[in-house]
Amino acid sequence: MKILMSDYELIIIGGGPGGVAAGVYAARKQLKTLFLTKDFGGQSIVSSDIQNWIGTVSIPGTEFAQALEKHLRAYARDVVEVRTGEWINKIEKTKDGFSVTTDKATYAAKTVLVATGSARRKLSVTGADTFENKGVTYCASCDGPLFSGQDVVVIGGGNAGFETAAQLLAYTKSVTLLENAPQFKADPITVEKVVSHPNMKAYSGVTIKEIKGQTLVTAIVFEKDGKSIELPTGGIFVEIGLIPTTSFVKELVELNKHNQIVIDPRTQQTSTPGVWAAGDCTDGLYHQNNIAAGDAVRALEDIYLHLRAK
Repeated sequence: MKILMSDYELIIIGGGPGGVAAGVYAARKQLKTLFLTKDFGGQSIVSSDIQNWIGTVSIPGTEFAQALEKHLRAYARDVVEVRTGEWINKIEKTKDGFSVTTDKATYAAKTVLVATGSARRKLSVTGADTFENKGVTYCASCDGPLFSGQDVVVIGGGNAGFETAAQLLAYTKSVTLLENAPQFKADPITVEKVVSHPNMKAYSGVTIKEIKGQTLVTAIVFEKDGKSIELPTGGIFVEIGLIPTTSFVKELVELNKHNQIVIDPRTQQTSTPGVWAAGDCTDGLYHQNNIAAGDAVRALEDIYLHLRAK
């Protein structure tokens, strides 16, 4: 393993909107920075049409990723060194700061910002993979408006599932929520409020069997009380949890029961001085592209004060 010791003030990890926002701000603040990512774009790279990235009316996920990279490199120059195609293995505390080990090398810096996001827990039933991005989606805030006026399904009975249903009810024809557990996991008040909508139905104790379609999704098949039901639908929104990309910091910073990095919401600081985190990998209450970018900017402001106040 090649060890690259350097005078980096900051290492940013992650190529989504959070990491890139941090990189742009680090460059503008003239912080000697190393930017590490496997690739650019984050979760939204799979979206066919992102409509809620502020300042951009509509953009496909692949173009969004390209725009992020272009923005970062436009400001990086000789201040931010960008390295792509590297997997992060671990971060360790050192005498002078931190070492970050990837699959290619080990780097050193005074501070670290983790913006590695999370991955959606995938639905594992027949047809789920076949129709992903063809009616099956894992991001209601990204793709929801594409299903305006249609009958849609939400899978997942936690708060995220019911909040997604409430969002979709604003512009879809109807929403049917399906939960495999005997009872909904969302707060009772949230459940009561959402199911009171005339265009909303919710069922617990169901077993998802299959997703059907041709070019696009046309129906979902599930069992309820021993009876097989085929429900016509044009869109299926999966909300069965997130898997934060945080395994490489589990021995460095405090994680909650969901393996999200616990942060101070005022500064984005973690439990370990010198390490900040932003975006979907944290225990922040809400997770979206614009929020991740804002988290990262907040972190950079704090990191700048931390470095320059010494």
